Amino acid sequence: MPISMPRSYKLVPRRALPAAILVVAALLTACSSGQKKPQPAELPPVAALMGTQLAWSAQMGPGNASLAPLFAAGRVFVASNAGTVAALDAATGKDVWRVGLDTPIAAGVGSDGQTAAVITRNNQLVAMTDGRELWRARLPARSFTSPLVAGQRVFVLTADRTVTAFDGKTGARLWSQNRPAEPLVLSQTGALLAVGDTLVAGLSGRLVGLNPDNGAVRWEVPVATSRGTNEVERLVDIVGPVSRIGSSVCGRAYSAAVGCVDASRGTLAWTKGAQGTTGVHGDDRLLFGSEADGRFVAWQRATGEPAWSIDRLKYRGLSAPLALGRVVAVGDSRGLVHLVSREDGSEMTRLTTDGSAIEAAPVLAGDALVVQTRNGGVFAWRPQ
Repeated sequence: MPISMPRSYKLVPRRALPAAILVVAALLTACSSGQKKPQPAELPPVAALMGTQLAWSAQMGPGNASLAPLFAAGRVFVASNAGTVAALDAATGKDVWRVGLDTPIAAGVGSDGQTAAVITRNNQLVAMTDGRELWRARLPARSFTSPLVAGQRVFVLTADRTVTAFDGKTGARLWSQNRPAEPLVLSQTGALLAVGDTLVAGLSGRLVGLNPDNGAVRWEVPVATSRGTNEVERLVDIVGPVSRIGSSVCGRAYSAAVGCVDASRGTLAWTKGAQGTTGVHGDDRLLFGSEADGRFVAWQRATGEPAWSIDRLKYRGLSAPLALGRVVAVGDSRGLVHLVSREDGSEMTRLTTDGSAIEAAPVLAGDALVVQTRNGGVFAWRPQ
């Protein structure tokens, strides 16, 4: 189906403006900017088949989908658009530390529990520890993906499809790997994670395994290949988050496919056509995600065959999901968190926040489910 862009946004070739304006991914799913947006159906009364209790809440200031909460070493790391970064105690929600960087933040937070890193809108990587700034490093382009902090290094995926490694203590650049492809890129969170001794990155429609010591490519596996008749329709970048269980890494190629890769062998397990635009999550048996219209789907992780799907959350602007135990959590554009059964998608319960959109995937922080809203509310619930 042809895609038309709203007039207020530009598609700029990566070669012409590598560090500036990029495609706004959330707006690419509309078939026509002139069509009336479908409205979600009214939700029935809450099923309340499982008990939850709000454990704590905090306020960070407005955020976006690229500022997802992160849990590490007993702390929840969060950030705001305006430049505030904080480490919250996962048990109480109280500040362990909080710092203002005096510059807007584009992506973050990444942390190993000690060093935390964010990326500013003026293309600087900033590393912190215990609420004090360690160093800053200039990046070659914008980034919408949280840095990965691991092995005393900080790894960054920029929107020009470059992966760069920095020394975690000094900020010195260690290596850089560029995999150019289509001339347009998505202003949306990508994939960057560690699997054993391999750094896995989403580059265009491929998952690529890199040697974290020097950036050498160990393997690359296509989840989707470019298709369509123009540069917009051919965008198939891997969008985050992805789901990792052992060496199995499953991800979504934007509006094209979902698929799983064996990261220990660098081989494709399966790939299936799918029209969603947000990341996926799962467990050892199932993989979960939503299509562009909000139909929520479960696939068999081993084969990619459909397990079940539900339509009652259509047109609700769903976030990427989080699988936790017997339920799957997913946020929506009205600030609701839907907990559905992993077995069949039936509603277990529904949680409310401040009424603003939940754009980033929920996270599990110890025994607490944590979400951050667009207005900056951070909410944590525990099962009763």
